[in-house]
Amino acid sequence: MKRVILINGGQRETRVAILEDDTLVELLYDRPDQRRTVGDIYLGRVDAVLPGLQAAFVDIGLEKSAFLHASDLIEPDEEDEEGEEEEEEEGGDEGEEGAEEADPAAAPKAGNGNGGGRRRRGRRAVPDIAEQLKKGETILVQVTKEPISTKGCRVTRQISLPGRFLVFMPYASRVGVSRKIEQREQRARLREMVSGVVPKDVGGFIVRTVAEDVTEAHFQREVDALLGLWRKINRKKLYVRAPALVHRETSLTRGIIRDLFSAKVDALHVDTKELHHEIGQYLEQVDPALMERVHLYQDPTPLFDKFDIEAEIRDLFKARCELPTGGSLVIQPTEALVSIDVNTGRYTGKKDPEKTILRTNLEAAREIARQIRLRDIGGIIVCDFIDMESRGNRDRVLQELRTHLARDRARTRAYAVSELGLIEMTRQRVRPSLWHSQTGDCPACAGTGRVFRPEIVARRLERSLRRAGHEHKERQLAVRVHPEVALYMFEEEPKLLQTLARTTGLDLVVRDDPMMRLDEFRLMSRPAGRDVTDIYAVA
Repeated sequence: MKRVILINGGQRETRVAILEDDTLVELLYDRPDQRRTVGDIYLGRVDAVLPGLQAAFVDIGLEKSAFLHASDLIEPDEEDEEGEEEEEEEGGDEGEEGAEEADPAAAPKAGNGNGGGRRRRGRRAVPDIAEQLKKGETILVQVTKEPISTKGCRVTRQISLPGRFLVFMPYASRVGVSRKIEQREQRARLREMVSGVVPKDVGGFIVRTVAEDVTEAHFQREVDALLGLWRKINRKKLYVRAPALVHRETSLTRGIIRDLFSAKVDALHVDTKELHHEIGQYLEQVDPALMERVHLYQDPTPLFDKFDIEAEIRDLFKARCELPTGGSLVIQPTEALVSIDVNTGRYTGKKDPEKTILRTNLEAAREIARQIRLRDIGGIIVCDFIDMESRGNRDRVLQELRTHLARDRARTRAYAVSELGLIEMTRQRVRPSLWHSQTGDCPACAGTGRVFRPEIVARRLERSLRRAGHEHKERQLAVRVHPEVALYMFEEEPKLLQTLARTTGLDLVVRDDPMMRLDEFRLMSRPAGRDVTDIYAVA
């Protein structure tokens, strides 16, 4: 698969686009006014401990207190039935994703909090949070999930520091290997090599996928650097007063180079000299051979236009997403979940309707996996595919979806087709989606996406004018409405105002105002021009 990374830099915004086989699959933004906090480490103060929720709220100096679940407390390593191999697999998954984005779905739903001791979470015991934390206590925590909507960020005490080849976990004790390195001999060799350079009793390490061909000297340098960073963090926490930031995660550009840029990426194009220089300095330290894949883009045509992705980025915020054969997806975020509906559209096939539906659903499965990754949609997602009679065809669509979800860096899980023909899935949510972070509620529709039709506005206006006539406080009123509403009233209900003037005794004048919203009207007292809408307005 051909992979290309594009970095478009600017003073107020940096954008990173990831292309696979010339198709845009991931888009990341970095702005000074929306600083990324995942990976930041804080010295926080416990605001409240809630045994009934098995959680605590920690003040880390942000607008809202951070949420800490009992499953994210520091726990000693415990041998389980699977032994060391199980530890490697658990650690390997986190290490491959940079150990910077803990899975928000990993914690169980809040329990009832009754009883003491440790509670089981799968094969691991979850400690009783009331026995571990006290209100007012200061603790070191790391952000794993940014604030979303009305919720504060989520934090963990299981701190991890990602490097280029290794992830250092101060409160672990063993060396793990990313499970994406599948060969047993290779895994054993890497584990032995890293174990040989790690001092005793300093913490645990995870070998990342990119480290398959790394020498012992590279591992030694990175172990020393990560241990030095951890000593610096521990020193700093002694001289600050909680709440305080003690370590800030690296910039978006540097993080992308550290976590994604490897021999599996064919090229990286960057359009600013400053970022090109920063990338070069970093690669000289960790992997100089990759510099030949880094290109400074200097053409007058904007970088994203050159790769023909700017128009697609603009379409990311549309609800409807067209499929190549004529079908479409309708993506609708709600407070609880995201719904995705699949439509055949103009594609109707020729003879076999089941084959037509299967082809559309397979195409939709591939596009759904791409769109949720591209739009960074997380949480619960419900996909309503077109109904299929064949169980085998339903399984093919599910497998197609899972195959393409496997390319996603975020953890995903797609469940079997339900009795209603729906596929329910979850995707790791670490930060707000692009839809949440780059859009706001419409002032006309208050975020509903809908406005009242002209005939409904006319009815609301009629009720308000009848109230004004009944109260006898105003005799001369000017009615201001949107031009489309005014046109509707004059063409569809030309006698409405005459009837209202006769029955209410009001002297009415209608004025169209293009500055008005489509579903808005204003009542102005004449001749003073005083706005009396709020006095008489009714639903």
